[in-house]
Amino acid sequence: MNIIHTVGALRAWRKTAGTTAFVPTMGNLHEGHLALVREAKKRADKVVVSIFVNRLQFGQGEDFDRYPRTLHQDAEKLAGEGVAALFAPDERALYPNVEQRYNIEPPHLQNELCGKFRPGHFRGVATVVAKLFNIVQPDFACFGKKDYQQLAIIKGLVEDLDFPVEIVPVDTGRAADGLALSSRNQYLNAAERAEAPRLYRELQTIAAALRGGDLAYAELEAAAVRKLQQAGWVADYVEIRRAGTLDTAHAGDKQLVVLAAARLGNTRLIDNIEVSLD
Repeated sequence: MNIIHTVGALRAWRKTAGTTAFVPTMGNLHEGHLALVREAKKRADKVVVSIFVNRLQFGQGEDFDRYPRTLHQDAEKLAGEGVAALFAPDERALYPNVEQRYNIEPPHLQNELCGKFRPGHFRGVATVVAKLFNIVQPDFACFGKKDYQQLAIIKGLVEDLDFPVEIVPVDTGRAADGLALSSRNQYLNAAERAEAPRLYRELQTIAAALRGGDLAYAELEAAAVRKLQQAGWVADYVEIRRAGTLDTAHAGDKQLVVLAAARLGNTRLIDNIEVSLD
């Protein structure tokens, strides 16, 4: 596996790589990331994975400085999966002007759901993904559905700015008890880890109610928030939206997604579940 640290070296490698599938990450890789890699391998001759902890998508007081950085272990995992190239730039390589002067500004969706609680986050995500797409020039790019709002914004970015890349959504990886895999799960202590699957169970409860014909969205959302709070969580939101676009859901919509974000102790967890009413 090639380990590449500069934009010029990555572009030189890319010229001879054939069809390429790309998996952008912030490292500290777990089984969910590796599932993205395995999906990418089905799509192209070569797979490129990036590891870059993007300062632009972290807000004030968030965990940029303590976000786990495990490049050596990550490289071993990627080599074991047959990844062709690991792009691991430092900040100066990706942001040579220190402060990014031009940024990608997503539409109103960036200020809803997670964006309401993390102002500027999706601007940072869209900007770094646009830069990485321009550098790697992949034919395919794989993103996990766990970050459902991120996925929707990146799909819009590709469509509106005409990036010649096919976005491949990949189902959320989960632990045996249902907890969505995340690098931030390691912040949980033992008691919090035992409690954490409740978030997914509440989403499953809403999904079952929707499939059973209960379309009282606001009541279902409020009940889930109440149950989380009673169990010691601080809920940012539980919302039912249209799948794919994340537009406001209305009675009669057949493809829905239930999304939630909540804090357990000092750790913010997100999850979602798609619901088809066809």
